Amino acid sequence: DSEKLSGMIEEMGYTRTENIEEADLIVFNTCCVRENAEDKLFGKLGEVKKIKEKRGTIIAIGGCMMQEEHIVEKLQKSYPFFDIVFGTHTLHKFPQDLYNIILNKKRIKDIINIDGEIVEGLPIKRDDKIKASVTIMYGCNNFCSYCIVPYVRGRERSRKAEDILKEVQELADKGYKEIILIAQDTTKYGTDIYGEPKLAELLNKLSKIENIKWIRFLYAYPETIDDELIKEVKENEKVCKYFDIPIQHISNKVLKRMNRQSDGESIRKLIKKLRDQIPNVIIRTTVMVGFPGETEEDFNELYKFIEEARFDKLGCFSYSKEDGTPAARLKEQIHPMTKKSRYNKIMKLQKMISKENLKEKIGKKIEVLIEGETFDHEYYLGRSYMDVPEIDGVVYLKEKENEPLQIGDFVTCKVVDVNEYDLICE
Repeated sequence: DSEKLSGMIEEMGYTRTENIEEADLIVFNTCCVRENAEDKLFGKLGEVKKIKEKRGTIIAIGGCMMQEEHIVEKLQKSYPFFDIVFGTHTLHKFPQDLYNIILNKKRIKDIINIDGEIVEGLPIKRDDKIKASVTIMYGCNNFCSYCIVPYVRGRERSRKAEDILKEVQELADKGYKEIILIAQDTTKYGTDIYGEPKLAELLNKLSKIENIKWIRFLYAYPETIDDELIKEVKENEKVCKYFDIPIQHISNKVLKRMNRQSDGESIRKLIKKLRDQIPNVIIRTTVMVGFPGETEEDFNELYKFIEEARFDKLGCFSYSKEDGTPAARLKEQIHPMTKKSRYNKIMKLQKMISKENLKEKIGKKIEVLIEGETFDHEYYLGRSYMDVPEIDGVVYLKEKENEPLQIGDFVTCKVVDVNEYDLICE
């Protein structure tokens, strides 16, 4: 969304500045999944008030948080100096809203509470030149009890395959090497449109586009990973052998209270199936500790499962109450210190597991995509198929003499050492 906003704004004649004091337009693109996101926004608004008073800067606020009525009411009451608020379903109208503000000087509230249409062809300003995220689906139908996303992003709406293929072809023509397909649940792609290909078929079609080297998808919910998808990931050379599966928990009691669609047994079977059928598969997961009613027994079950499953990567979150979700009304809320203790235990365990898993790679050859250099120019920085941008670790690569590498090169290298989450290669 931020890349689309940047693209539209630059087409209107604006240029980006690194100095906020110089800004004629400031846009906040908000998230509401984490509890402290609200505090962050209101703190930033306090900071830009003086800039607006001094320069007449236009202040625009959009994103998920603007779909929550109590947030917009607070803005109108306590931060009345903003100019535009827009929601997740009206992002494509931002240039029109901005133009009206410039002409009429009247505050605009452009928010609708019905699922928005999918608008194709919006300009996108990408800062990266070798990897690109491509949205394949909007919204979510899962209604996990802790999550606000279905209420602020709407129901699931897949993009047509032809539009996705066109976008990826244009990226390939511009020299992009890696495509990351994104959605709240990529494995649901196409299930809402009769006759459209599902994810496995879409991956197959995308792999036929020349110059694209790696394709990956985020995120894959356990209950929607089918045999066809597993087969495609296994056999398609361009599809990274990487699954990011947010299991959230393993206790059936906790999963039921979360309104998750999987149970502990099916999760265990899926992890084993992926490891059995896809050699060298990398599995990342996300878990949540401190969900209302999580007992010490529930937590210990999760801890033991992580110990046994030995995920390559793991993200852990402490439950954060979000107004408007069913979980916020649940009793048995967990004390913050208990949540912090459980979080620390999980991360300490995973740190050890991740390092041990990486040590098994020492001596092996891997393919690495070069993305930059360290500040001292001693190492190149890159990623293997095991690492997702902005989520996972990096590869530190020592070059051979007289073989300078370029950003965007794919090179085969040998793993010689590891640190906590990263590989060191030559």
